[in-house]
Amino acid sequence: MVDVLRMTAFPEPGAADGGNPAGVVLEAGGLDEAAMLRLAAEVGYSETAFVREIVDDGAVRRVRIRYFSPEAEVPFCGHATIATAVALAERDGAGELLFETPAGDVAIATSTVDGEPTAAFTSVEPRVTPLDDAVLGRLLDLLGLTSAQLDPTHPPRAAFAGNVHPIVVVADRATFDGFGFDPRAMRALMDEQGWAGTVTVLHPLVAGAVYEARNLFPVGEITEDPATGSAAASTGTYLRELGVLTPPAEVEIRQGAHVGRPSLLRVTVPPTGGIVVRGTAAALPRP
Repeated sequence: MVDVLRMTAFPEPGAADGGNPAGVVLEAGGLDEAAMLRLAAEVGYSETAFVREIVDDGAVRRVRIRYFSPEAEVPFCGHATIATAVALAERDGAGELLFETPAGDVAIATSTVDGEPTAAFTSVEPRVTPLDDAVLGRLLDLLGLTSAQLDPTHPPRAAFAGNVHPIVVVADRATFDGFGFDPRAMRALMDEQGWAGTVTVLHPLVAGAVYEARNLFPVGEITEDPATGSAAASTGTYLRELGVLTPPAEVEIRQGAHVGRPSLLRVTVPPTGGIVVRGTAAALPRP
């Protein structure tokens, strides 16, 4: 019997049902890809993390890890990374870790803050690229938006910090709250474009400092992600690339309210290199 922990990552402080649920398997060395995919489908969360091996070389604990949605493997998953790091800290003690992911090596730091386990990851080297005009047009059509409804100070881009996330920023709060989309059509566009992560839609509460996020991830019964660590990292590099903030800078991303799971992701944007995303995680009741 495989022991699957059920965790929630990035819950907003004080929120009873906050954060993004993730499955965590700390002993997955004996599982093949088919078994991991089957377990991820059984758990039913947007992602489940599988720890394949932990090697302590005396300098750092190296963690071989893979991530699966209910339908496919995902190169990297931020909220499942935070959940796994907290679970390992609770089992083995806090400290430094290096997650060896399909997207690259991700440095992890775990600690206890005010009695609460906290984890932070530093993303792989990020990048930002233009969004093709035709693809952007199709994406906006699916969202029921026009280019006139976007924030002109935050032009659309594709950002990578472990997964590719197309990012669009909506100027008006009511428009941001009210847009909808066809999950099947969105999934088809994402698969066609190779967007393994989410489609990230932002609204600036305080430009360069505080953003509300909706991250679209149609898979199985899921349509929107409550908290998306890789999108938070991609948002950090996006804001740095645009010059909307001056590094080093701190950014808060509030997410999940639209799906009833309020979440808070804290992002540190250095002048160069990987983006740091930190948050807490807690165990969920077993079924």
